Amino acid sequence: MAISLITLPYAEDALAPAISATTVQTHHGKHHRTYVDRTNTAIEGGDLADKPLEDIVAAAEAKGDKGLFNNSAQTWNHGFYWFSLAPTSAAPTGDLAAAIESSFGSFDALKQELAAQGTAHFASGWVWLVEKDGKLSVEQTHDAATYTTLGGNPLLVIDLWEHAYYLDHKNVRPNYLKEVIDNHLNWEFAAENFGRGALWTYPA
Repeated sequence: MAISLITLPYAEDALAPAISATTVQTHHGKHHRTYVDRTNTAIEGGDLADKPLEDIVAAAEAKGDKGLFNNSAQTWNHGFYWFSLAPTSAAPTGDLAAAIESSFGSFDALKQELAAQGTAHFASGWVWLVEKDGKLSVEQTHDAATYTTLGGNPLLVIDLWEHAYYLDHKNVRPNYLKEVIDNHLNWEFAAENFGRGALWTYPA
């Protein structure tokens, strides 16, 4: 079964003005689609052709197949990113809110840490909220690196590649981060991942 380009869980203009419909169309419809298409081309007719995306990423890394790893990992990261966003954002509650309080001191402190690490990150990559070893932490990865193979349970991610924000915010990444962190992080999705205690799986 081929890997699919996920259907967005909201309209293309639902994140505007923080992320415009034009950016979503380009990012999802072109960048993400290209990663999906290249992954499918690479696995066609091979022993990974019917495997879940998470298995493909792991196998590519184990084999040292950089091309397949980059495309399959970026397919997974982008799928996780789209679900990490929402048209509106309500503060976390329940067990997740308690874990945030325990790990960061407050929800505001977590938001500040996401913004600080996202701003400080050099070049392309991702900033994640991750559950590991019984604690929450903010982590950075570069290029296509992904938590499908790094251990820990990712709850949310923000894309730091320039194609995620350049059409709307030019080179001012902090503006993009502020808009997303304040208004568009999907804390319900984060709570689902936290409560699941296991890695989110890319939709078949």
